Amino acid sequence: MEVFHTTVPNHFDLPRRIDRLGELAFNLWWTWHPSAKRLYARIDRDLWERLAHNPIRFLRAAERSRLNAVAQDGIFLEAYDRIFDEFDNYRVHQKTWVSQEHPELKEKTIAYFSMEFGLHESLPVYSGGLGVLAGDHLKEASDLGLSFIAVGLLYTEGYFSQRISDDGWQEAINSKLDFSTLPVLQIMDDSGKPLTITVDLPDRKIDLAIWEVRVGRIPLYLLDSNLESNTPADRILTARLYWSDLDMRVLQEVLLGIGGVRALRALGHTPSVWHMNEGHAAFLTLERVREVVATGKSFEEALAETRVDNVFTTHTPVPAGNDEFPLWLVDKYLGALWPELKLTRDQFMDLARNKQNWGETFSMGVLALKHSDGRNGVSELHGRVARDMWNFLWPDLPKEEVPITFVTNGVHTSTWMARRLMHLFKKHLGDDWYAHLDSPKTWDLINEVPDEEIWEVRQHLKRKLIFYMMERTRQRWMKGGFHPVQVVASGALLEPYVLTIGFARRFATYKRAYLILNDLERLFGLLNKPNMPVQIIFAGKSHPADEPGKRLIQEVYRAVKMAENGGRMVFLEDYDMNLARYLVQGVDVWLNTPRRPMEASGTSGMKAAINGVLNFSILDGWWREAYNGKNGWAIGGDIDAASPEEQDRVDIESLYTVLENEIIPLYYHRTLDGIPHEWLQRVKGSMRTVIPQFSTRRMVKEYIQNLYYPAVKNGKK
Repeated sequence: MEVFHTTVPNHFDLPRRIDRLGELAFNLWWTWHPSAKRLYARIDRDLWERLAHNPIRFLRAAERSRLNAVAQDGIFLEAYDRIFDEFDNYRVHQKTWVSQEHPELKEKTIAYFSMEFGLHESLPVYSGGLGVLAGDHLKEASDLGLSFIAVGLLYTEGYFSQRISDDGWQEAINSKLDFSTLPVLQIMDDSGKPLTITVDLPDRKIDLAIWEVRVGRIPLYLLDSNLESNTPADRILTARLYWSDLDMRVLQEVLLGIGGVRALRALGHTPSVWHMNEGHAAFLTLERVREVVATGKSFEEALAETRVDNVFTTHTPVPAGNDEFPLWLVDKYLGALWPELKLTRDQFMDLARNKQNWGETFSMGVLALKHSDGRNGVSELHGRVARDMWNFLWPDLPKEEVPITFVTNGVHTSTWMARRLMHLFKKHLGDDWYAHLDSPKTWDLINEVPDEEIWEVRQHLKRKLIFYMMERTRQRWMKGGFHPVQVVASGALLEPYVLTIGFARRFATYKRAYLILNDLERLFGLLNKPNMPVQIIFAGKSHPADEPGKRLIQEVYRAVKMAENGGRMVFLEDYDMNLARYLVQGVDVWLNTPRRPMEASGTSGMKAAINGVLNFSILDGWWREAYNGKNGWAIGGDIDAASPEEQDRVDIESLYTVLENEIIPLYYHRTLDGIPHEWLQRVKGSMRTVIPQFSTRRMVKEYIQNLYYPAVKNGKK
């Protein structure tokens, strides 16, 4: 069946000379090209900010007089034409890195499945690091010219908005998204009706609509169960990200894995590689086996045929990140599947059986690992932890030989790097620096960038952060329901020329946000030290069902509200990608205090480092690979403590000592020109080592060379 998209809606009523702004709004290419973002902002900056950088809402709300004015503005039109030349050339350009270095992959499609995708704050179908990593992966795959498609779920309520009450308790606010204001296009069949696919359950069927998000050269397909043909309970399966109810959670993963495969088949795709970004999508392995068994082959033959081109990335050793379901729940929703696989119930359960001290579960991690030949963790240390953690699946192998490798995460540079820094690098590293950003040689020139120019940019970015926080606080205050103390707790007293530390991430207990609060008297003394004050900005959400995480937010917030800190500690509510950009670009130091080795990789510190922010972190995840003694600071040592209590004790003392004796004095040590040259040498060292090594440019190339290409070669598709 021929399948086609509806065209980009032509209901913006734009002047003909600038009518392609509507087309661009539906391709998220604009989100990682600063000049494209500024094009919208130049029409009406206040409206652009007020509508949260959503070009679809913006173009509908913009005054016709403003649109007519820019359509006759020569400077605007010059920028408009230049951007669309770049946009058009990007989409048709044939000499990509993949075409030149791996021409054998040019026609081989990689299908990438993830529960969430963090592409931009205007499309809130992500919760945190896993989704942002997935979004960055798509953008880089597009930049490199990889034949790539992605599959996820379209959440009708997105992820929750966070409000912090006066006593510091997190309140979750869910609002229904208006798809007409999102960059999503519904897939239609050749008769002009919405294309749907069906997932079979033992007692009913669930229909799914398919929507497309355009990410540069790449299509992202999002599945939606909110259809009249489904029961009311099934219609809300794709309402929210990460339901805590186990029935809804397992059904979401059935829709993603099984429904995702069926959606790609309906769209005519025949992927050569199937990449599962975490275990949520692991049911796709069984759907692929079912397809082959239906042709007359045995389960063993079908598994051998499909396993070779499955790739599985595990992202965390934390139990909450590795979904496991009671066997009775699997019976309830997958009871019709094992006969189609020609298996008994026990044989089916053995595919993912995980024996715990308290009973047996059906483990999505086990399912993915046993049915994939490509397996990786997301940092060198995490690869080691994963091999130890999953050693029981290969009992005859020593843990160092367990077949789980690693590809350390990275960040998409042009999404996260400040525009002014990009201009600075263009000036001093050459016009083509971005084309070679993952080459260490490119960054050997950074020492030639004058300190005063880097310092000027760094000060500008911090001022932007402080002013943004103040305006954010003002707007929140005007809406009402905000206690005066909360105004201070949201940053009203922060100063733009004070050493500023950022701590922003998902609030889970293993992240140990409490660590720096262990000795408040000592901490407050540092914050208010005459002539060398310090500011700390906290931000982050906890899953609505994570009570310990919410209590941790409350503990931090209560410390933030204490008058003794002088208003130098703040907590910013409703952390999202927009706030994240301001923070990773604007603070001076990025603090990270996970319980080692629970931080599989982490990427927020990478985003900070590429903007000249120095990391102060536990030697876990990516920082253990990046730290060289001169490009930031370590908390504690490269060892695992005998107990959690011992690790806390050692890390707390290390944190305070390094902060007191190294970080604060170095920042405030200025020469006669008022510039902290020694600090900036460390900044340059950080950017020189982090930018090339911890970019998605390097990361996706490693996936291609170490996982995708071998899967294509072995799968012979």
